[in-house]
Amino acid sequence: MSAALLTPSRQVAVREDWLALTREEILDPALPIIDPHHHLWDHPGERYFLDDLLRDTASGHDIRATIFVQCGAMYRAEGLEEERPLGETEFVTGAAAQSATGQYGPTRACAGIIGMVDLTLGERAGALLDAHRAIAGARFRGVRNRTAWHPSPEIRSNLTTPPPGPLEHPGFIEGARQLAQRGLTLDIWSYHTQLPRVLEVARALPDLTIILDHVGGPLGTGPFAGRRAEVFPVWRQSVRAIAALPNTVVKLGGLAMQVNGFDFHLQDRPPGSEALAEAWRPYIETCIEAFGPGRCMFESNFPVDKGMCSYAVLWNAFKRLAAGASAEERTALFSGTATRTYGLPSSLSTSPAK
Repeated sequence: MSAALLTPSRQVAVREDWLALTREEILDPALPIIDPHHHLWDHPGERYFLDDLLRDTASGHDIRATIFVQCGAMYRAEGLEEERPLGETEFVTGAAAQSATGQYGPTRACAGIIGMVDLTLGERAGALLDAHRAIAGARFRGVRNRTAWHPSPEIRSNLTTPPPGPLEHPGFIEGARQLAQRGLTLDIWSYHTQLPRVLEVARALPDLTIILDHVGGPLGTGPFAGRRAEVFPVWRQSVRAIAALPNTVVKLGGLAMQVNGFDFHLQDRPPGSEALAEAWRPYIETCIEAFGPGRCMFESNFPVDKGMCSYAVLWNAFKRLAAGASAEERTALFSGTATRTYGLPSSLSTSPAK
């Protein structure tokens, strides 16, 4: 793969001119959507701020609100190491306040905020959770740690390479228990090779809502390149085991990352929604069958997934994948599960579109 197509974090580089080559009519434009997973950041050669997000959400789908998820943005430059992620919550709270004025369009960006607290701190994590909530108020809905890890140097999806933990760290469970005590949630981004450990964490914390990001990370690069048929049943078995626990939820998306092994970004033209739906159907349908629509939510994972497809095409693909669902099931998949899981005001998805 050409190095020019990858960012320093090994994400597929966004090429707006290339994305513009494929345009589609918006399917079911009146369907309310809560986008439960996106980032904002300013990294070398990778800038995605509120205005960039709102240009994408204004592409024709009815995006009522979004949820920001931890990505290491705007940490404080000074102070205790464990307190520096408070800077990210401060930054995103500001973006949410801008959006809430209504001056930048109808979408309520960052209506929920998933921040970063090092859960390996155990009980000490509680005070940090309270500090994040003091900044963001009711918008602060949970945390995510850097957990996706594989020993192969070819497999990387974080700006920095985390250690093999923290899921295995002895203090992680106690730190995560602080979330449950405060009615907060835990997002976990792991590769399919780590799903047995995710299962152990979910079993140990039955009172904590655990959200499995990006359909559980089926790998398709490095030592797993060209082995999709072998990986799929292993991934599926783990996903079904996690879904058997009622405190788990899954995000449907994130499959346009380089680590998943799809190569749409290498084509002359970006994919249309039919091609995306066909490629991703086995993973999406497996998750919906295992968890049920009431514990599944479609996600954009932008701007990461933007390296392979546009926002408009991505949500068209999701709508194609949900074409056989009932009206009630579609509501759950596109807004209801996200609203309930993250404790968002129901008015965000039920009020008339502006």
